Amino acid sequence: MDRQDSWVSLLDSRLKEYRYDYKILNSSISGDTTQGGLARLPRLLDRYKPEVVIIELGGNDGLRGIDPDVTRSNLERMVSLSRDNAAKVLLAGIKLPPNYGTDYLQQFESIYADLAGKYDTLLVPFFMDGVVFSPELMQPDGIHPNEKGQPVLLDNIWKVLGPEFEKGR
Repeated sequence: MDRQDSWVSLLDSRLKEYRYDYKILNSSISGDTTQGGLARLPRLLDRYKPEVVIIELGGNDGLRGIDPDVTRSNLERMVSLSRDNAAKVLLAGIKLPPNYGTDYLQQFESIYADLAGKYDTLLVPFFMDGVVFSPELMQPDGIHPNEKGQPVLLDNIWKVLGPEFEKGR
C-alpha cells in the first residue's frame, strides 16, 4: 500500500481540509511492539514536542502472546511520558482473534479502557471497528487493512479526535 493511502496520511489531509495547524509525524514501524514504541518515544517527544500523541500499538504484542502485564506497562509508560511532555494522548484500542482464549483476551483488551480511565486520555475503543470483519477492506493476510479500509480507520480516529480539535478552536 502506498504511504499516501494510509490513515495517517488521510488524517494529515483532513487536518489541512479543516484548516487545523498541525503537522503529522508518523513514527510507526510495521510489525512493531509496545516495547519498540516505548524505546523510541522519549527521543521523539524531546525532539518534536507534540501537542497530540496517538498510540496505536499493542496488536503485535497480542498476536505474539506477550504477557498482557508487559503490554500494559509499556503502554502506561508511553501515556505517562507523553502527558509529562504536555501532549494530549489518544489511545487506539486493539482486539484480538478469539483463539487466544477468554482469559488472555480479557486481560489484553481491558488495557486500553483501563489506561484511558486512569489517565483521562482520549480513547478509540476498537481501532479496527468496521474493517476487520470486512474482507474487502483487508489485505490477503487477514490481519492488516488494505487501502480501502484506511478511510474507515481514519473515521474511527476522527470520531474522537475531531471533537477534541473543535474544543481548541
